[in-house]
Amino acid sequence: MLTEVADAVRLQEGPPGVRSVLRALRRLAPASTKDLSRATGLPVPIVAAVGNELRRRDLVTKERPSRLTPAGLDVVARLGMDLTLDATCTTCDGRELVIPSVLDEAVERLRAVMETGPAADMAIDQSHCTAETKVRRVLALLTAGALPGGSLLLIGDDDLVSLAVAVVGDVLGAPIVERVTVVDISPEILAHIRKVSAGLGTRVETVEHDLRRPLPAELHDGFDVAMTDPPYTPEGARLFLSRAVEGLRPGPAHSVFFSFGGKSPDEMLEVQREIQALGLVTNGYIRNFNEYEGSGILGGVGFFQHLLTTTSTASRQGEYGGPLYTGDKRTRQREYECVACGTRVRVGPGARWTSVAALRDEGCPKCGQGPFRPGRLVPAEETPAEAPDQTPVPVQAPDTAPAPDAAPASVPARTAAPASVSARTPVPAQAPVPTGVSAPAGAPAPAGRPQAVRSGWDAPSADDRAELERRAAPFVIRPAEERDLPAIGEFEAEIARVSFGEDAIDDPARWASRLGRAMEKSKEGMLVAGRPGGEPVGWLWVSVNQNAMTGDRYANFRSLAVAPLDNRGDVAELLLTAGLEFCLEQGITEVVGRVHVGNVPMRTVYRKFGFDPATLTMKLRLPRQDAR
Repeated sequence: MLTEVADAVRLQEGPPGVRSVLRALRRLAPASTKDLSRATGLPVPIVAAVGNELRRRDLVTKERPSRLTPAGLDVVARLGMDLTLDATCTTCDGRELVIPSVLDEAVERLRAVMETGPAADMAIDQSHCTAETKVRRVLALLTAGALPGGSLLLIGDDDLVSLAVAVVGDVLGAPIVERVTVVDISPEILAHIRKVSAGLGTRVETVEHDLRRPLPAELHDGFDVAMTDPPYTPEGARLFLSRAVEGLRPGPAHSVFFSFGGKSPDEMLEVQREIQALGLVTNGYIRNFNEYEGSGILGGVGFFQHLLTTTSTASRQGEYGGPLYTGDKRTRQREYECVACGTRVRVGPGARWTSVAALRDEGCPKCGQGPFRPGRLVPAEETPAEAPDQTPVPVQAPDTAPAPDAAPASVPARTAAPASVSARTPVPAQAPVPTGVSAPAGAPAPAGRPQAVRSGWDAPSADDRAELERRAAPFVIRPAEERDLPAIGEFEAEIARVSFGEDAIDDPARWASRLGRAMEKSKEGMLVAGRPGGEPVGWLWVSVNQNAMTGDRYANFRSLAVAPLDNRGDVAELLLTAGLEFCLEQGITEVVGRVHVGNVPMRTVYRKFGFDPATLTMKLRLPRQDAR
């Protein structure tokens, strides 16, 4: 049975991998797929696929969170795995470090810093670590004796560890490092680091540089310690660790702190070979040390490794032009099953959806819903012919980064479904870039502004407004208040769950806290629908932004959700109308909203209110050239 399950999902770990899932289920039940992924070190899609095979054999319950059935418990007992003893430290949860209460303030301040920072780019393996992880990394530096004092080199810093070092020093009353240097390709990340660190008393230097090329000469041989969280491929590990070695002072016993995601044994062997080839030696290793917001495939965790230089340490890495990120190396498709209707679709190279995130954004091709349960890895020998409902179609890509004060990137806006769509159908919407807003490097240039712009929406007359209010009754629109935060948090959590399934950040209290901080800055554009004096049944957030290049002000639709009601569509229309009236009061002449080309319900809503398509992103994939 173990062999059959392992073969069915093409599990590299073989029967021992299936045993580890069964063992974790026996110990943790009831357990989510993410819990099992963290316990076994297997990626979430792999654990889900193994779980599905075990369900087909009636060894795991169909209900979730998962448990072993009586037959499953019998199998576990026959395998000699009926012991549930767990010796993991309950204080540190196996991470070996505990954040002292004196640094609780640092955690809270770093959460606020993350709120205003650039969004993660999953295409280049970014997934921001939590504020607690940032502080734990600083504590690891202190515990290892790498700090206080000395100089720290960060090879890539989308996790903002440089700011964590500065914030911890600020909380403790004095800088804990003499010099911090960040090398990163992203001007947005570097600008955010400079802005925040300016008032923290720690010297932070930023260098914009493509790490495919060797470090600038002035950064060679100048640092006492380095840290990196590279793309999760052997090539990424080699490249980023090589750049770390280039920056360290010559000689043994200099520290490199290395974060990475769990991989199969064969893949991890490649990574360890790269470490050894650089002349580095492992001094410490902690599983599940890093927690990430996102990174759902890896269960939201990764390991933390302390490496030391030796007399043999040297980097021989020149310029690099080969595959680097996980997506670059993906060659196989995986089947995903729609939980709502059971439709199976393929995701990966050559399929309509190259990533499960793209599939979630567009929704099931049959029912428009989700979420999606991972299934088998498609064998390489199978013809990758697509089913009729998977015929590739043009897909619109985001063409701008979120505004600095934008809502969390993991939560797309959602509006009430049109009459032809079920009340439970998610309708995610993303706002398009206004004409003239600069796009990130490499993005297509936006089209020029038309000479004459026609208004696409007129405020309703008094009679029409009264009729709309009558249809939406007994619900009325009012400004959002602090007392509404628990309900708003539920709306945002549900949006996340529907859009991202088990990968979602779906803690309502966490969303309420985030929106509460945004509310402290400004409540403008935050509206709720509800009975007079009652709980909200709808929520709308529209923000006013400024085009950095032209100085023009424009409005951006950010969050929109309405609870299932008999007159849900009317309440949604009243909310949208109130939002557009707010824009008029602010003197706004342009309102934007980004929508995926396949999101027909949301496009219908936009069309009803007079929105017109403004930009079109077109993609062309060229064959890769082998690195010479």
